[in-house]
Amino acid sequence: MITGATKLLGVIGHPVEHSLSPIMHNAAIAHLGVNYVYLPFPIEANGLATAIAGFEAIGLQGFNITIPHKQAIMPMLTEVSEAALAVGAVNTVWRTETGWNGCNTDVAGFLAPLTSMPRDWSQTIVLVLGNGGAARAVVAGCSQLGFAAIWVVGRNQTKLQAFQQSWLASPLQPKLTVHPWGALPDLLPQAGLVVNTTPIGMYPHTDASPLSPALIAKMPTAAIAYDLIYTPNPSQFLRQAAAQGSTPIDGLEMLVQQGAAALEIWLKQPAPVEVMRRSLRRQLGLDP
Repeated sequence: MITGATKLLGVIGHPVEHSLSPIMHNAAIAHLGVNYVYLPFPIEANGLATAIAGFEAIGLQGFNITIPHKQAIMPMLTEVSEAALAVGAVNTVWRTETGWNGCNTDVAGFLAPLTSMPRDWSQTIVLVLGNGGAARAVVAGCSQLGFAAIWVVGRNQTKLQAFQQSWLASPLQPKLTVHPWGALPDLLPQAGLVVNTTPIGMYPHTDASPLSPALIAKMPTAAIAYDLIYTPNPSQFLRQAAAQGSTPIDGLEMLVQQGAAALEIWLKQPAPVEVMRRSLRRQLGLDP
């Protein structure tokens, strides 16, 4: 029950209507019996500074960050974790006495499904579609797993070069090269893991895919297709990849694991991971 003493948490992004974070976090909050509520806040790119000032005014306790704010938020924070600095993106923010602090829980969330798979990642090439904030968490995670090569593909050559340059001073030192979107026909046949970090295919544009059917057909049947999108579930990209024999992984477990880590920061107690996972699967119609 929401009262005058209820503390506020939330998620910011644009779009944010698709977000399942409120379902997951409010299920956890109810299970724990704490007096919090988690809300979605649609914030356009040019409204970020105003929103942060408003959050301070209303006493928001913490928030998650999705597209397009994961990098833009960083100069507005008092303190940023070393891991988030290495990645160059923040997805979780909380209040302190001195200001807002930020960290990145996306890396652990992204790795969770991969670390349970019996694969020799040192012999695997990963192809990353997109070069935004989500791609940075993927690059960091793949660097930790020791992939043979990390290929990042994007449509804007200037942004691609800036993406590559931004890793030169990182302690992770990923085996990273960047490539134009037009190189996909040559790159896809060599990839053992293809990760979509773009919003293409996200609700409400559920029929869209980052790859055309002709490009999907170039993926090896032994490849893994990993889409960070979780609404719809599965995405068009994953449906296409599974139909031609690739192994699909959706973004649901990444969402659960990064969310659980954020909740533990805000509430300073263990998160009920299974409650969070079950609430999402029910919401998506994957479980009764």
